[in-house]
Amino acid sequence: MAGRLDIFLIMVQKITKDTTLAEVLEFPEAEKILAKHNLPCLHCPMAKYEIESLTLGQVCKMYEIDLESLLKELNEKLKQ
Repeated sequence: MAGRLDIFLIMVQKITKDTTLAEVLEFPEAEKILAKHNLPCLHCPMAKYEIESLTLGQVCKMYEIDLESLLKELNEKLKQ
């Protein structure tokens, strides 16, 4: 029987700028990678309200994070 992560990996072949932050965080290594790229507030009270609707592209634009570099690292890790 497929677990939640297995279903996520089947559904998401590639993380893009349009992937929501909630979808990205389904991936086990994502939080560590996002922190490495200085994404703030993953655990702040407002994050739980925004996490479902904000896309990775929107978050990167808000916090001036290099989207291409982040996508590259997330997708490389996703393939492993």
